[in-house]
Amino acid sequence: MPNSTPLISIIVPVYNAEDYLRYCIDSILQQSYTNLEVILVDDGAKDSSPAICDEYAAQDSRVTVIHQENGGIAKAQNTGLDAAHGEYIAFSDNDDILDRRNIEYLLHALQNTGADMSKARWRQFGVSQLGEVSKEAETGAQAPGKITVFEHPLAAYQTVFCKSLRLLGSKLGRNTEARYFNEANWCRLYRRELWDGLRFPEGHYAQDIRMAGPLYARMGKVADIDCVLYYWLQEPDSVTHSKRTAAFWHDNVLSAAENFQFTLEQGITPCRNYFGLTASVRDEGKGLKALGSEELHDSDWQNHLDDVATMRALISKLSIGERLKCAVLATIRSCENVVYDNRIHSMK
Repeated sequence: MPNSTPLISIIVPVYNAEDYLRYCIDSILQQSYTNLEVILVDDGAKDSSPAICDEYAAQDSRVTVIHQENGGIAKAQNTGLDAAHGEYIAFSDNDDILDRRNIEYLLHALQNTGADMSKARWRQFGVSQLGEVSKEAETGAQAPGKITVFEHPLAAYQTVFCKSLRLLGSKLGRNTEARYFNEANWCRLYRRELWDGLRFPEGHYAQDIRMAGPLYARMGKVADIDCVLYYWLQEPDSVTHSKRTAAFWHDNVLSAAENFQFTLEQGITPCRNYFGLTASVRDEGKGLKALGSEELHDSDWQNHLDDVATMRALISKLSIGERLKCAVLATIRSCENVVYDNRIHSMK
């Protein structure tokens, strides 16, 4: 019989988040489920974030702070995993907000379904909505109306990613939205053993994409909760939306290529990584042309040529039917991204 109140470790990488960090930490410490170990990993922040972390640790014994030299989010996540004692693991970005019942509902879903990971829905919001969203999160979501359990999560990750097709599937009664999830590690609860011997590759922008294949391949079942339990802050100046360098584009290509190859080896058609790979190569080419010559090195263009060759070699491994399926889904997702990008950049 599972422990009804197991220790849960929540890992929060922290870097220059002084304007939003308190909202995040408060939402974690105010969880309806209280047996928590909150690990704040200060990744060499240059603002007041380290002091804020120490302040919370002094006030609440559940909070542990680890200060380290800046090494990137992957290193901070790995530091948190190495320090975690909980039976279950959760992550949060340092500027996002958890619904008050986030951990309670995710744990209930895991324990009652025997899944390896539970996940819920999330909602994006702008900086001007911080106060409003914080109050909404404090109220707590109503109990979920449905918990859906599905198998083969790596296959679901690779095929269920177009929003319009998910909406259509749901309209047809197939509950498609429940099978959707991306590379992000937040709004999820993991059984600790999933991370045994598995750590994020350090020194990369797209560490979550590189982790997706190996992590999801370990899972037998995933439980989905049909309610919003996480609020994702959208900042136009964040790395996700603003980082545009030759190294960034090249790393995205390599990450998609690595996961593409891994998925093929699992006998699964890498539709999502086909989209990610082709889009990243295209963005890299356009981006390099747009950058001034003083911002580029000869190796940047050579990397692009190598990336194009890698993309073509990987696509050549697909059957004609697989290529057609991947191309159709990639076209749909590209159109959706135009709408998505306009909506995100309009958030204030």
